[in-house]
Amino acid sequence: MGALGAHGLEGKIKPDQIDSFKSGVRYQVWHALALFMVQLIPDKLLSQKVKNTVSALFILGIVFFSLSIYLLSTRAIFGLENALGFLGPITPIGGLILIISWIYLAVQLGISKKN
Repeated sequence: MGALGAHGLEGKIKPDQIDSFKSGVRYQVWHALALFMVQLIPDKLLSQKVKNTVSALFILGIVFFSLSIYLLSTRAIFGLENALGFLGPITPIGGLILIISWIYLAVQLGISKKN
């Protein structure tokens, strides 16, 4: 997705849309890395159930946030300038899910350190 945003979309969409697309890529990459790291946390600090819940929240947040940005940024290419408006509110919902994921992870780690 990063290569597509950096090379494939140039000249096809506006620079601010490319910037938005790149933001989606950044959040996707960082949270994909977080997904990997969460699963590496020892079971004595976080149960597998908690790790799976955090991972599911990350995935849901990535899909809502990044995918909606990708579609909104590239809709002009597909002749959908006036369509997909419903995705506008989906992006902040995805961001909120990502924030909730991090808070839930921090709370669960805090609880495990007290035990």
